[in-house]
Amino acid sequence: MKLLRLPLLAWIVVAIGLGVALGGVLPEWTVRLFATFNGIFGNLLQFLIPLIIVGLVTPAIADIGRGAGRLLFLTVLMAYGSTIVAGLLSYVTGAAVFPSLIPPTVDAASLQLANEVAPFFTIAILPLFDVMSALVLAFVVGLGIATLGARVLKGVAIDFKRIIVRTIEVIVIPLLPIYIFGIFLTMTKTGQAWRVLNVFVAVIAVIFAMHVVWLLLQYCVAGMVTRRNPLRLLYNMMPAYFTALGTSSSAATIPVTVRQTLKNGVSEGVTGFAIPLCATIHLSGSCLKIVSCAVALMFMTAQPFTTGQFIGFILMLGVIMVAAPGVPGGAIMAALGVLASMLGFNEQMQALMIALYITMDSFGTACNVTGDGAIALMVDKIRAKT
Repeated sequence: MKLLRLPLLAWIVVAIGLGVALGGVLPEWTVRLFATFNGIFGNLLQFLIPLIIVGLVTPAIADIGRGAGRLLFLTVLMAYGSTIVAGLLSYVTGAAVFPSLIPPTVDAASLQLANEVAPFFTIAILPLFDVMSALVLAFVVGLGIATLGARVLKGVAIDFKRIIVRTIEVIVIPLLPIYIFGIFLTMTKTGQAWRVLNVFVAVIAVIFAMHVVWLLLQYCVAGMVTRRNPLRLLYNMMPAYFTALGTSSSAATIPVTVRQTLKNGVSEGVTGFAIPLCATIHLSGSCLKIVSCAVALMFMTAQPFTTGQFIGFILMLGVIMVAAPGVPGGAIMAALGVLASMLGFNEQMQALMIALYITMDSFGTACNVTGDGAIALMVDKIRAKT
């Protein structure tokens, strides 16, 4: 029973380890069995992605639009700006650093190897509509609910969100370790798993360093705005950072974040408003991580990309991740659609993206909530001047 209660990160690590350990010893029929499961689960995931976007993004957009005022607009603008700048910083750093860290022996074939192990059978599960249609539908309905105050439709959207969240919690998340196990099992069978894992280690190290730099930058800006010592402000937020490391939840860390923000001298009114809101919409650490992982996988697969392509991806990612907090693996689940539609990620790349993202999930959350304190400081200073 205690084993079943392991966090998702532990299951992912176990799945990767077992896949690498058993890929060279299991008989061919066993590998084909997991390839069959991966084909079915992958198709199910592709079916669910548009529904996840509609189910999570629609009520999130509706809630943000409710009661819009100057302070709300200012906080949302700062949170979104912080998320976008973090993504751009991540892209520039990844594009500059990863070519020297990712060996040329890891090429496009290393992520297509799962297709070389033929499944026993496949089941086609076609999506009801594509990702861009889902995004447009979510924005139209969400903004319509916020503008018109459509209570009945909002209730439907909330109920649909509950269905989607329940589906993620009961079906997708529990089966993800098996899916990732199957990916690494087939990679090991064809001799590419160790090369991919070596790249994972390098990418994780770069992402952690960028998180540290990003927090320092955020608090340097907050320090300049408030004319206070940025290192002292950041030090005061460390209890929130380490609490988020343990909980991997922005929502669960809100009480500690509020307490430490008040300790930094932010007024109670702004703290009580900005911290819960930023826990929902400020995801700079998660954006930084997703963009870094995406850049790394693009290099690994030798896929060409442009700066303009990634700028569009980052701008969309900053909006779509509003739906992420409170949902297990919400950020990466919400991002799968735009990864596929804007960057061309296939099923194997999406699976590796999930594994790489979840490996550092708590660090992204910790970066998010610690940055919330910096935004609250700036909002409070600007409010006091006006």
